[in-house]
Amino acid sequence: MTGRRRNTARVVLGAAFLGLAAGGTAACDSADDDHTFYCVDQNDTIVNEDDCDDDGDGRGGFFFWAHSPRYKKGLKPGAKLPAGGSKFAYNDAAQRTTWGLPATGRVSNGTVKSSVVGKGGSGSSGGSKSSGG
Repeated sequence: MTGRRRNTARVVLGAAFLGLAAGGTAACDSADDDHTFYCVDQNDTIVNEDDCDDDGDGRGGFFFWAHSPRYKKGLKPGAKLPAGGSKFAYNDAAQRTTWGLPATGRVSNGTVKSSVVGKGGSGSSGGSKSSGG
């Protein structure tokens, strides 16, 4: 009889563990994982997204894509982003692709990408600087 109790306890504990694991997986797909992207200057002030358009026009400069799940959508150029985000050089094709953005070209300010947590580096807070062109 004690053998049967042990097996029942194992089944119950195993089912509880699977339930917790499934809940953890579902949490990874939550809206908290959505990153909002803005084109910013070196001071984390939002600039026109054309400054981060890597279309080869030679405009260049020290511009970055800043992103965070904490950034609100709809912020306008001139607004300063709150602390706590990450950024990478506007023309870093590898990072753009990693975060689900096109490797080159235009991305709109306020673009939201879902399920990007764990997609390789968070970019660095200091970002990679590029003189462009």
